[in-house]
Amino acid sequence: MGTSVMLLQVLSGSLPRKFCPDLNLGSFDTVLGNKSHVKYRNNRYSAYVQSLKSRVLQSCAGSCGNAIQAIGNISFGKSSIDRFQFLTCPCQKAESISGLTAEEVNGNWLVEAKNKSNPIKGEVNSPNVIGFQEVQPLEFEKEGLASNGNLNRGGVGGKISRKARIDSIEDEAWKLLEESMVYYCGSPLGTIAAKDPTSSNILNYDQVFIRDFIPSGIAFLLKGDYDIVRNFILHTLQLQSWEKTMDCHSPGQGLMPASFKVRTVPLDGDEFATEEVLDPDFGEAAIGRVAPVDSGLWWIILLRAYGKSSGDLTVQERIDVQTGIKMILKLCLADGFDMFPTLLVTDGSCMIDRRMGIHGHPLEIQALFYSALLCAREMLAPEDGSADLIRALNNRLVALSFHIREYYWVDMKKLNEIYRYKTEEYSYDAVNKFNIYPDQIPPWLVEWMPKKGGYLIGNLQPAHMDFRFFALGNLWSIVSSLATKDQSHAILDLVEAKWSDLVADMPFKICYPALEGQEWRIITGSDPKNTPWSYHNAGSWPTLLWQFTVACIKMGRPEIAAKAVEIAEKRLSIDKWPEYYDTKRGRFIGKQACLYQTWSIAGYLVAKQLLQNPSGAKILTSEEDLELVNAFNCMIDSNPRRKRGRKPSKKSYIV
Repeated sequence: MGTSVMLLQVLSGSLPRKFCPDLNLGSFDTVLGNKSHVKYRNNRYSAYVQSLKSRVLQSCAGSCGNAIQAIGNISFGKSSIDRFQFLTCPCQKAESISGLTAEEVNGNWLVEAKNKSNPIKGEVNSPNVIGFQEVQPLEFEKEGLASNGNLNRGGVGGKISRKARIDSIEDEAWKLLEESMVYYCGSPLGTIAAKDPTSSNILNYDQVFIRDFIPSGIAFLLKGDYDIVRNFILHTLQLQSWEKTMDCHSPGQGLMPASFKVRTVPLDGDEFATEEVLDPDFGEAAIGRVAPVDSGLWWIILLRAYGKSSGDLTVQERIDVQTGIKMILKLCLADGFDMFPTLLVTDGSCMIDRRMGIHGHPLEIQALFYSALLCAREMLAPEDGSADLIRALNNRLVALSFHIREYYWVDMKKLNEIYRYKTEEYSYDAVNKFNIYPDQIPPWLVEWMPKKGGYLIGNLQPAHMDFRFFALGNLWSIVSSLATKDQSHAILDLVEAKWSDLVADMPFKICYPALEGQEWRIITGSDPKNTPWSYHNAGSWPTLLWQFTVACIKMGRPEIAAKAVEIAEKRLSIDKWPEYYDTKRGRFIGKQACLYQTWSIAGYLVAKQLLQNPSGAKILTSEEDLELVNAFNCMIDSNPRRKRGRKPSKKSYIV
């Protein structure tokens, strides 16, 4: 007990505390002006304190079973901002730390230890926190049926055996996810991309990627572990404004890094002292040197999910967080030479981060862009300085939704229209607005398109339509309501109709079909990693399970996702959680795939959690509001054969 008191005195400031100095935010202008990352220092006291901490935790393990919790607040202008200064064990009384009670600490809560044997069971998100009615869990195990759909001759015993095997897979996944966690000054900060003990060629897979952490963050939120997500949001925000240079050029203000790494470096002037530094990568060290466009969009989506799941809205209301949201929006909404409401980006700026012919206006970026705009509008504080930004945001939402729904959508009816397009049309009345030549319709699509179903194409530019099916863009168009209700159902209809192509032996195809032959050589530059039916070139990615599950639950068709999850469970654990799978049916582990890939693990866990508790999907989905519906209907009435002399609508939108 004496050791526990001594440690608390050290941590609360009663004794010298040199191992973790205060985060000097200063004024609001100082934070935005310095653009500097946060540094925590561990000097010669750290070894002694770590020893004390270990002894305290050992003495408390039986009563609380939790790691230390981070609490505290600091003054930020006129606002109170939480930060992570004091470390305490949950079994200690909160009022014993610096005289603060749990009620006095802004935004602080203590999460009780979860049942390690099955962390999914029980109440994950209570309805009074999320604000949604309870949805009955999906029962996808039928009595007397084996996992392959055949009669189970073992009866009840066979069912119990299968359930035990599935529970074992989930336990293993949670264990691996916890082992991938990265700590910064004693607090959990994120998860590394992969932790393969059998490989020495780690490249940058030992870093925390923003896009890779999203399924990990959602898994923790659904489990009720909020601290790691909160830490991730706030620390990546501090990295946002770094003035990194690449060939003497700086990225746009507001750009979020692709990844970061916690490095321990010697402290100048003291041979015994070290400091922990967050080292971000904005693309200047990445293969291909491509700046990430989707990082900031995912960050906004995760921020909203954190607030909805935890009920803690103080994070999104902070001045620095509000500023971070605005900086991302201003970067995305900046004026340019582009004439379309879609976001113009370079090749490899999203999940497909290598040359794959997606430069221009790829669907994945547009779906994330639309989702981030909706989330930001929901979280932005109403004030005079935000009026112009919110107005631009609303105009972009309407124009973007019309553009994607009208021009990216293909089904049998739309294909027949394109097949009969007239070209070289000039005027406002043109039907073929982008001068698409009918010969662009690929032969494979003529045979592949089912009678029932459709999808959003991968890209649209003047005289060019990329007819490939890209999974993430279509799935997130459902989640964000970028696609209409009918279109969303049609996308799932197509997935069911083309199950053997898009799911087969391992869900889910990142795109379909693969680039092959001369087309592959020209478009990918003969990329040896993106060979046909491998990696980004139509490989199968288990992490897409969680987006697929959210989309299916949103449309009231969770049984489709359950079927895909059941397929994945047969191999993921046995194959050591690969990054991706190769071949048309996803039968082989990817030839260069990392094992124990964190977002493969997390994607599976999120899918399982959501099938157990479908109401949890509400933290990610967006419903279309009436204002957008009305504006969209007005635009449909006046397009595509709008007459120049016709009376314009009260509001004008770019289409």
